[in-house]
Amino acid sequence: MSRVRPFAPLLLGVGFTLALFAATETEAQRAAAGPPDWPCVQRLIPELAWGTIWTGPSPEELEQAWWEDEEVGRVARFATSRSTPEEQAQARVREFVESLPEEKDEEKGEEQADEEVERRLTLLFAGLFELTNRERRRTIDGIRSASRAQLARLETISGMVDELEERRADESADAAEVERLSESLFWEQRTFQQRQQALPAMCEQPYLLEEKLSRMVRTIMARMP
Repeated sequence: MSRVRPFAPLLLGVGFTLALFAATETEAQRAAAGPPDWPCVQRLIPELAWGTIWTGPSPEELEQAWWEDEEVGRVARFATSRSTPEEQAQARVREFVESLPEEKDEEKGEEQADEEVERRLTLLFAGLFELTNRERRRTIDGIRSASRAQLARLETISGMVDELEERRADESADAAEVERLSESLFWEQRTFQQRQQALPAMCEQPYLLEEKLSRMVRTIMARMP
């Protein structure tokens, strides 16, 4: 009677699975306080607070919504679009800021002219902040969804390892079936590893969005009366 031929990657696979469990546990311990499906070492901050990056007038006291100013709306949407390279986003914000009149309007008076510039700059900030916060929430939801999928995949791998060990211990097990299960386990592990390697880059995205917003805010504040 022929014995079951061991599937070569399996020996590595079982050890790899155990290592993944350990790595996941270590990562969870390193992660700052947050829900179980938050895999990042960065602390989870679900929403940005405008007061942490903006020292100008309160956008909550504006009498006009940012999108009601058509030019501000165009600038904010362009600058925060996923398809817009950051250099172009920063240049568009700078272009808008520099387009605001430096000269005082004699009819309106110096104070009124400053108030108008201040109002439009605050509107622009409000638009950039709201759209960035919205994109950031989507990014965080995507990270947590990917993390939940990884946890589910890890449970699947654990079950496959148990089943495969049982079959390998059974001398009457069908060799072809054992090999098929071994190969399925290998590819499941490989998928897990690839997705796990992608998580750190995903975890950086909320921070990168904050940094991009902060740079645009500095451009706006430099022109604030």
